[in-house]
Amino acid sequence: MKKEAKVLLGKSVDSLFLAVEHFNRPWDRGRPEAVLVLLDRSFELLLKSVIIHRGGTIREHRAKETIGFDSCVRKCVSDAAFRCLSEEEAITVQVINSLRDAAQHYLLEISEQQLYIYTQGGLTLYDRLLRKVFETSLKKYLPNRVLPISTDPPKDLATVITAEFEDVRTLLKPGSRKRLDAQAKLRTLQIVEESLSGSRSQPGVAELRKLTKQISKGKSWQEIFPGLATLQLDTTGTGLSVSLRITKHEGEPIHLVPEGTPGSTVVAIKRVNELSYYSLGLRDLADKLGLTSSMTIAVVRALKVQSNPEYFSIFKIGKITHKRYSANCLDYLHKQAPSLNMKSIWQKYGPRKRNKE
Repeated sequence: MKKEAKVLLGKSVDSLFLAVEHFNRPWDRGRPEAVLVLLDRSFELLLKSVIIHRGGTIREHRAKETIGFDSCVRKCVSDAAFRCLSEEEAITVQVINSLRDAAQHYLLEISEQQLYIYTQGGLTLYDRLLRKVFETSLKKYLPNRVLPISTDPPKDLATVITAEFEDVRTLLKPGSRKRLDAQAKLRTLQIVEESLSGSRSQPGVAELRKLTKQISKGKSWQEIFPGLATLQLDTTGTGLSVSLRITKHEGEPIHLVPEGTPGSTVVAIKRVNELSYYSLGLRDLADKLGLTSSMTIAVVRALKVQSNPEYFSIFKIGKITHKRYSANCLDYLHKQAPSLNMKSIWQKYGPRKRNKE
């Protein structure tokens, strides 16, 4: 690993340590703000480390400062050389960053369960990136016992949002005189909604007043926050490993817009042409591996490469079908090659043993 990438990764882990430590502190003064600021910093430094590790640069030509958070995420979503984040995973870091903006620059009232979801979701994603890019894990840095903990862990995101929304509705009852408290809670929900719908703007007073009027008229949170309605929690792994993902078949889809659209979020930016990511045909792959096309197909079948969307995709242009492989696939095959028994693979997966490719 390059020295600069190693130093950035170390600083990133330091910030993650402090985010976990602040989350688990038994007092709340400044706690949510500290967690979000440190967690956001840990992701920005991690992504910069990824970019440098994979041969990229984090400075524009003649620029004195490094690129910002949005540029880092965009590279890691769109650029084939650095791609390590899916659009759904970009949502997680985008939400953390948007909440950090509000926490650092103004006011943020975030419930304990929401803070837990975004912190644990961030920790889950952080570990996945370490494994994917650096072939290590958080176990190397954090003891197994060190995780964000909660006396009341959330069951699902809809339940959390529903409870939060009912609290707001109660605060808005006539005579309660807690409209400002209600708006503070709504700010957190609207920030997440804005992140999902493609806007980077923080909600203003007029916008929050409009939301309170909609609630007073009896609208449900699903009607007011359609983007939030597309999110659900996916609990996997050991312990409570929570991640956020977009439900593709319900609610509003992710809108792709041209890069440079004012106020747009990273996940709203149009990705590079998919064909530039899956840039290799079978013959290209075979030439770079120093194998025949038939032997390459046998190896691909043996390692089940075509079942991994990071490595393989099929494109239909007109009536012609194209099977394409990514640069990540080539790297994977290069790494696996020394341990492969080519004679055994040929006997098992060679032309006589395979279906027509």
